[in-house]
Amino acid sequence: FAIMRPVFASWDNVSGGILMSTTVIGLLAIGVTFVIITAGIDLSVGTSMTLVAVIVGKTVMAFDLSVWSGILLGMLVGASLGAINGILITMLRLPPFIATLATMKGAQGLALIVSDMKPVLFATDVEGWDQIAQGNIIPNFPNGALILFVAAIVGSIILNKTVLGRYTFAIGSNPEATKLSGVKVNRWLIAIYALCGVYVGLAAVVLTSRLGSAQPDLGLGYELEAIAAVVIGGTSLRGGEGKIIGTVIGALVISTLTNGLRVLSVPQEWQTVVTGTIVVLAVYLDIVRRKREAVSSARQTSGEK
Repeated sequence: FAIMRPVFASWDNVSGGILMSTTVIGLLAIGVTFVIITAGIDLSVGTSMTLVAVIVGKTVMAFDLSVWSGILLGMLVGASLGAINGILITMLRLPPFIATLATMKGAQGLALIVSDMKPVLFATDVEGWDQIAQGNIIPNFPNGALILFVAAIVGSIILNKTVLGRYTFAIGSNPEATKLSGVKVNRWLIAIYALCGVYVGLAAVVLTSRLGSAQPDLGLGYELEAIAAVVIGGTSLRGGEGKIIGTVIGALVISTLTNGLRVLSVPQEWQTVVTGTIVVLAVYLDIVRRKREAVSSARQTSGEK
């Protein structure tokens, strides 16, 4: 891309184009990573983000809340929506695909109802709200990208250094064995989906800061890009395997490709085709890698015998 269009490599394009467009998808993808490692799926992250954005916008404007109160509210509402997904899956025994598909449609409708089908404008009236994503605590480095990287570090610590993270991998690898070992799988699944919701709420805040408003009809499609970033980053859809750093790289890959194709003036429809092709290749490579690992493990076992 840089060879064909030198402007692609400029810092203005990297920071304002690639990094800023990665923030929302990256935050959603980090949350979805936890869910997919459990061998689950969350199709509701896009419309849930929209619903959180509308609720936060309405509440902040109605009660004249501060920036920090608005951020906290967004994360709490997101966690609540995520917990609802977890309850539907664990208590009602609904498959994750069906449960989150239902909440996806429900959140989409509620966002339109709460907003009266009108954008919620509030960034210019709430002091400092636009600085959440567009400000620069670090010179020439957008706050939105900083939030993404800090959130990724926190997510990596949770995944690799805490009980929640260990149980996330255990549930994805073998839920029955995990349950038989005394782990209350249902409770931990609810917690995992709620954690995904926290990242959804944070993404909603960043999105409203970027746009200066909460758009009630914006949300569909985000979940697919988030899942694509997770898959490209190496997390297996079969569960039990994944890394946060891989997810962030996957989100950056999608943003880089989209930005590069846009710089080359490639039509929007072809940009979508390229993203879909990459997802297919990523899943196929994961299948090939797992087969090779299974063959290698079988050979080692037979050799030991």
